[in-house]
Amino acid sequence: MNAITLTIEDGIAIITLDVPGESVNIVSRGVRDALRKTFDDIERSTEIRAAVLLSGKDSFIAGADIDEFLQWKTSADAEAASREGHGLLDRLERLRAPVVAAVHGACMGGGTEAILACAYRIATDHPKTVVALPEVQLGLLPGAGGTQRLPRTVGLQTALDMILTGKTVRARKAAQIGLVHELVHPAILRSTAIERAKQLAEGRIPRNPPARHHTARNLLLDDNPVGRAVVFRQAREQTLAKTHGKYPAPLAAIEAIAAGYQGAERGYREEARLFGELAMTPVCRELIYLFFATTALKKDSGVDGDVPEPAPVAKLGVLGAGFMGAGIAAIAAQQGTIVRMKDASLDRIGKGLAAIRDVLKDRLSKKQITRQQFDDMLLLVGGTVDDSGFGSCDLVIEAVFEDLAVKHQVLQEMEPRLPAHAVFASNTSTIPIARIAAASSRPDRVLGMHFFSPVHRMPLLEVIVTPRTSPAATVTAVNYGRQLGKTVIVVHDSPGFYVNRILAPYLNEAGRLLDTGVAIDAVDRALLDFGFPVGPVTLLDEVGLDIAGKSGAIFFEAFGERLLPAQSLRRVVESGRMGRKGKKGFYLYDENGKKGGVDASVYELLPTGAQRAEVASDEIQRRCVLAMCNEAARCVEEGIVRSPRDGDIGAVFGIGFPPFLGGPLRYLDSLGAAHAVELLEELNFRFAPRFAPCDLLLNMAAKGERFHSPNGGNV
Repeated sequence: MNAITLTIEDGIAIITLDVPGESVNIVSRGVRDALRKTFDDIERSTEIRAAVLLSGKDSFIAGADIDEFLQWKTSADAEAASREGHGLLDRLERLRAPVVAAVHGACMGGGTEAILACAYRIATDHPKTVVALPEVQLGLLPGAGGTQRLPRTVGLQTALDMILTGKTVRARKAAQIGLVHELVHPAILRSTAIERAKQLAEGRIPRNPPARHHTARNLLLDDNPVGRAVVFRQAREQTLAKTHGKYPAPLAAIEAIAAGYQGAERGYREEARLFGELAMTPVCRELIYLFFATTALKKDSGVDGDVPEPAPVAKLGVLGAGFMGAGIAAIAAQQGTIVRMKDASLDRIGKGLAAIRDVLKDRLSKKQITRQQFDDMLLLVGGTVDDSGFGSCDLVIEAVFEDLAVKHQVLQEMEPRLPAHAVFASNTSTIPIARIAAASSRPDRVLGMHFFSPVHRMPLLEVIVTPRTSPAATVTAVNYGRQLGKTVIVVHDSPGFYVNRILAPYLNEAGRLLDTGVAIDAVDRALLDFGFPVGPVTLLDEVGLDIAGKSGAIFFEAFGERLLPAQSLRRVVESGRMGRKGKKGFYLYDENGKKGGVDASVYELLPTGAQRAEVASDEIQRRCVLAMCNEAARCVEEGIVRSPRDGDIGAVFGIGFPPFLGGPLRYLDSLGAAHAVELLEELNFRFAPRFAPCDLLLNMAAKGERFHSPNGGNV
């Protein structure tokens, strides 16, 4: 079966892209060759007057074949690939027969660059239809003309916003900014596209007519050299402030776009050159690794050996209508799941329903859902103070107070009322699942589903299994987590599971630095400069100092002096400060919880008082980061995570470990096990026993091994 079929209807060529054996259309070398042949056929035909490009799948084009990127050995190889893309889409743009793009579903990367080269663009007014140039998320820039055609189509500022963020644009927004010319119902996409092709062929509409509205702002900033200089300067400043210079692709994209305003030939030349340079950077290599890792994880059932079929979850029970419970219910309702939410009082249920409404209302205000969808989702959630309605739940998630006795009580009360196939999950972040399952009459159906806060924004879900958890329960939880849109890793039961466990030594080390008099903002600034999205002290305030205090005690009990909480953290917790939620922590907060500067009065609680000590930024980074990485390696050694891949993904998506480094285990690989051990031993000489290298790292150093092979596999 061919990737492209060409049929002719009344002089209009219908080009249907449907890559065999793939769920989405990926532009591989075979597809590019097929497109060239199709263009040849169209040019030779005396019958064809115009053409329509559409997809035979439920999406348009997902972009380039990323596997091919791994074949590039030099910048010249990647630059040549970009130039090849230029040639192919130039030919599409200049075909004798004008081409109408008929877009339904996701149109990403090379797909967006392709439609920009078409003479007319129609998209379906459907939630699945989105358009994006997400190349910066792989450490690249659009390399098939996207940095040149998009600004000409939608304007400079809008193009910069799309290219520098990689954000998706929904169909209606795409029409508003002039990215597509027309929106239609999916049922008439094909017929409308054929009609527009006829109009193009007959000269009734021009090729690529302007579709955006020019405003005074456009004339001032986009359409004159002085205004563009201001836009480019601001874009560079904002990009540097956001990326701290760690991601070269956005800055390179700005340069390529700017070059295009100095002449088309120069713009395309610069795009290809910069694409080639970016493709060979370590940042690009690590981001591509994460792409492949997350793609592979989506196909991972979470169990080894024979894999049972996951049970469908049509109805979800949520025990606890607080912040986490309401968050879980909100994302479940968005996926069409019926939700039954229980709490001890109607007042708590009311607050939970209001919180769900707020999450959905935010999506409505951003036009991510329609008013009808908003109403339908709200109707899926019901609240109760008794056990009614739980007898038909396929999955129940407990999100009650972090107290083992309370969790035992709700488990024992609810379990007899559930159907035999139901899975019972705890959203605990600290209590080992085996302890919770000890109160169950069917522990094989008990596991953990650790969501991160806020639930509707954080992408990671840890599914925690005990030795007694059945494979059937595991695959059901993993499958449903993915339905909720989460990146799911399976973690074996242990105090703190994986993410919180590797976070603990990182936060503790930040606290130890405070113990010695390092300024609060100096610690945070050093880790921001390293690449974390927030500093560790800010993170403590965000998580809640009361929660951090309880977690610290659990880790010390489980792992001893190695994870003994710092004096500074203990003293601030004991003072009653709770962080942002209590509007009093290491930092100042206004009435709305907005963070201000450091609360100078907190220094009175710390061991050194007002006395400050200077410690180099790289020393702060080394101590905090290596403490985390060593613990991540120890979790691999103990089998807490199923693979180094899962360990890297958990750290990146769970706590914001810098993606451009690939994750803590990829970072150790970049250092080399021998050098990592050397650094840890030097630190341990000064701060024993906190930095003692784990046995796995010592063995890897002796044997010259890595966690990942150079081509991305694991040891």
